[in-house]
Amino acid sequence: MPDELPPVVHVVDDDPDMRDSLTYLMRSVGLTVEVYSTAAEFLALYRDDRPGCLLFDVRMPEISGLELYEQLVRDGVQLPVIFMTAYADVPMAVRALKSGAVEFIEKPFNRQTLLEKVQRAISEDQTRRKQHSVWNDVGRRLLDLTSRERDVLELVLTGIPNKSIASRLDITERTVELRRASVMKKLQVQSTVELIRLVTQYEIFSGSRMSNNSTSTGSNGQPQSSPKPPAS
Repeated sequence: MPDELPPVVHVVDDDPDMRDSLTYLMRSVGLTVEVYSTAAEFLALYRDDRPGCLLFDVRMPEISGLELYEQLVRDGVQLPVIFMTAYADVPMAVRALKSGAVEFIEKPFNRQTLLEKVQRAISEDQTRRKQHSVWNDVGRRLLDLTSRERDVLELVLTGIPNKSIASRLDITERTVELRRASVMKKLQVQSTVELIRLVTQYEIFSGSRMSNNSTSTGSNGQPQSSPKPPAS
């Protein structure tokens, strides 16, 4: 899993002295650091396969740190970012924070303060990746349900009893019980309350609702669309 790998601090700064200083600082506390002199170099080499954070200089030639991060956001990269600049101003700070930055820090900065911000950003990214791993697994289990099992699950989520589900789907109550048991086994839950909680939390996390992603098919078993797991 990605979060089992050591985190990486990615530093993008066109000042070689600053890159050297930040490399020394990060390594002094045991952090792995990768440095890039331009945004273009970072884009060419970066791989989103390990936890960590991004440490960007805001003002760089050609592509600024802010423009670089906005591009990463458009590409779906969710690594936390800390912006650095010696020329901070309010509009720039507001734009940086709205783009999702963890911090906006002015040079020169206190080294201990920066390390604390970096460690906090890494911790947040590790937590996010663990959550994605858990919910992606739930998504895969949901995708493993048959169309008939999803029909039953969707109605279970409404809170109606097995007898009503059987009537809605034109099947026997015993068939409902068997499919319901299969759903619970596949989703690795022990009770109806746990089942409803799991699916509801998954819907919140993924932004995908069971009722919007499937259409009841009755006993003919016609295929229906499936819930999509969230991107990792």
